[in-house]
Amino acid sequence: MKFNFLLLATLFSISFQSAPESFQRYTQTISGSEQSLEMVPILGGHFSFGSPQSEIGRRSDEGPVREMKVGSFWMSTIEIPWDIYELFLYREIDQTPQSRGHIELEIDGVSGATMPYINLNRPGYPVTNITQYAASQFCKWLTAKTGYFYRLPTEAEWEYACRAGTKGPYSFLEDEMTLDDVAWFRENSKLRVHKGGQKAPNAFGLFDMHGNIAEWVLDGYSPRGYTSIAPVRISKRLYPRVVRGGSFRDGQARLRSAARGYSRKNWKKQDPQSPKSLWWHTDAPHIGFRIVRPKAVPSKHDMEKYWVKPIKEY
Repeated sequence: MKFNFLLLATLFSISFQSAPESFQRYTQTISGSEQSLEMVPILGGHFSFGSPQSEIGRRSDEGPVREMKVGSFWMSTIEIPWDIYELFLYREIDQTPQSRGHIELEIDGVSGATMPYINLNRPGYPVTNITQYAASQFCKWLTAKTGYFYRLPTEAEWEYACRAGTKGPYSFLEDEMTLDDVAWFRENSKLRVHKGGQKAPNAFGLFDMHGNIAEWVLDGYSPRGYTSIAPVRISKRLYPRVVRGGSFRDGQARLRSAARGYSRKNWKKQDPQSPKSLWWHTDAPHIGFRIVRPKAVPSKHDMEKYWVKPIKEY
């Protein structure tokens, strides 16, 4: 099987401008609502991307281990909850005046999501059944709304943030904590999603990086693992694409910092539409996302490279 990846070396080759704000934790308010997102700064650096062959539970797609460099970015402390995603879904606050950053993007030009087949909204619970395109379009909408550049994390950024400086299977020292302290997974979740932020965070202040729901990243998936050192691999094909972190229905091994999941066509098995929805996976109640804001801001033209393009599926 061949995988057609667009290797975005542009993460390093395009011209960047520094973010004007100091690199500190902040609250992203969303005018017209009572909702907000906590964003924590993650200082970039080098790390070992992937898992060693000696790691228990390791799969071959987690290697070979690569020395990877990531830039600095902010990341949302929790997975995006339903009550925030619905602001994008209903679009009732688009024209409400907002304290803004310097990015000018026409909010009316952002594609609007269709309604979910079943409304699973529970305040504080992660939005689920979401496609990668739907997650990315939320980021584009939030960029237009706030004037700050938001997107999905790259796979390397996600693992760097999850590890939070650790090198073992999980983002904690196993002689000090257990997986039960930080994650919802098959053995303790009762096979259902839980409200965000109920378990202990990692050293960066991020909740639910292990378990609860698996999270979209930007990269396409290859079972051959890391055959290149490109910072991000955006696929021209709809399937498979990478999700990270494991979910409430996975065993412990699938929640490791280096473990990789990927999308499948059967996530839309019960989708009644033709073509199938760009927005919803009818059969993926374990899939959601969180967002990042890179400290180095690309040009407006290059931002479009990081917002996922729609691919019709029949």
